[in-house]
Amino acid sequence: EEDSTNSFICLLKKMKEVRLVEKVVEEKEQAFRERMEALAEQWRDLHARRAQLKAHVKRSGSTVQENERLRTQALEKANKEKEQNIKKESELLSAKRELEALRKQHQKLSKKVLKYSRFERYLEDVVENSQFRDIEDIVAFYKALVRSRRELVQSQQWHGHLTEQARLLLQQHGAQKEAEMLQCKKKLVQLKQNLEQARSDILQWEDRWAESQARAARKGTELKSLSLAIHSLCQ
Repeated sequence: EEDSTNSFICLLKKMKEVRLVEKVVEEKEQAFRERMEALAEQWRDLHARRAQLKAHVKRSGSTVQENERLRTQALEKANKEKEQNIKKESELLSAKRELEALRKQHQKLSKKVLKYSRFERYLEDVVENSQFRDIEDIVAFYKALVRSRRELVQSQQWHGHLTEQARLLLQQHGAQKEAEMLQCKKKLVQLKQNLEQARSDILQWEDRWAESQARAARKGTELKSLSLAIHSLCQ
């Protein structure tokens, strides 16, 4: 009986522990469900935020593209304006330089006009005491004289050039003829040497021919004597 009582007490303790464990498990499950619900809510919020973020990114992308396009157009426009400004500045600088050159030329011409003003009075006196109508006629006549002198100088230079060419051609022709004459002289000397050699050879051949003729005559005489001897023997 005592053992039964102890077992029953142990059972009650175990049942109490089980109930406590079940209660803890239920509390854990309740906390887990609440946590899952919170996580699900957070997940739904996250999806919603993600969708909002995608839409925002899409809108932002379009805005960024538009801003980039506008920025590119602005940069192109700024570059064009910069190039135009540089070109205008260059043209302005060139115009200033040209203006400065013209100013210097004007000053120089003014000095020349002041310097040659006395010649104008002299030319006016010439017009009054000559057949020229005005100073322009004198200038035109002077230009014609200068042009004629230049043409004369060019003609003299041309004639001198032709004369030099003719002299060079004559020298070349003379040198060529001298070379030809020297070559002809060499050929003539060679021909004379060949002629002398031929004459010497002819004399030698004539001597040989005479010797051959004499030898042939002797052979003929011997042959005739031999024929006569043979004929006599045959008789």
